[in-house]
Amino acid sequence: MHAVPDSLLHRPFSREEALKLGLSPRVLEGRRFVRVHPRVYRHRDHEMTFEDSVLAARLALPGAAHPTGVTRLRLLGLETGPTSPLRFVIQGELHLSLDGIFLHRTVLLPPTDDVGVTPAAAYVAYCHRARTIDAIAVGDWLLHGGYVDADEMRALVCAQDWRDGATETAWVLAHLVGDSRSLRESEVRAYVAFAGLPPPEPNGSIRLGDALVRGDLWFPAYGTAVEYEGIQHQVNRGQYVSDIDRYALYRRHDVRYVQVTTEKLRTPRVVVREIHECLVRGGYAGPPPDFGPRWEALFARLARVVPRTRRRLRAVS
Repeated sequence: MHAVPDSLLHRPFSREEALKLGLSPRVLEGRRFVRVHPRVYRHRDHEMTFEDSVLAARLALPGAAHPTGVTRLRLLGLETGPTSPLRFVIQGELHLSLDGIFLHRTVLLPPTDDVGVTPAAAYVAYCHRARTIDAIAVGDWLLHGGYVDADEMRALVCAQDWRDGATETAWVLAHLVGDSRSLRESEVRAYVAFAGLPPPEPNGSIRLGDALVRGDLWFPAYGTAVEYEGIQHQVNRGQYVSDIDRYALYRRHDVRYVQVTTEKLRTPRVVVREIHECLVRGGYAGPPPDFGPRWEALFARLARVVPRTRRRLRAVS
């Protein structure tokens, strides 16, 4: 039995690399290996990660193809959106069909970096297919992580306003903030805003006697905080104890608060009504939540919310 080089045991690899390392075509096509794509293989015992899948796609595609959309954003660490199909983009008219890969063709490549298209360009592509609520949450995540800035995205969609996703991105920029620390916090903020309630301060500073704490969403005019309780608040003992202390501090200083969990977010209208009731106890006398067309737009594809006007490709200097 031919020994398999260790470098081929833990990642996908090309047929050319395997042959150079001494494996014969017969061994490569045997039971010890699985073909991932044409001329791309993995060892049968290797479990593919998302990054492995992207590497395998790179090996199968021309070097001029670049990760884009949600695939590029996941390479930054984003943990939402589909992992398949992998999305790549290439300039020109190449037609190539590979399982689990969608190859977009364009007349002009968006800006690229060493990994793929830039995060800003990937977000533009993402917005073309995303729901409004997801585009807001992911946009906040990108801003908070420093992967993009609003001026960069604004300049990109103005310069290439013909590109799929440009109109949608230009619209959604007005609804993004860089202070939300998680996707779920951004979702709750969007629910509040699109239901017509007063805008909160994301990650707002709250002075409670000698202590300074931060609320996920803080309504200073109504002494109300909204806290999202993710899974880490339950499994991380230090976080759990810190939460108990913070809520005790809230109660001592008459701060009203709403705790939002993943389970509660399955019924976002219920969450918004609970927040509204808490705001009313804090003195809010404005209109109640409105679950009309603006609210419904959150759950529609952004491209349907923002009508797209087709434009001719501008001359490239």
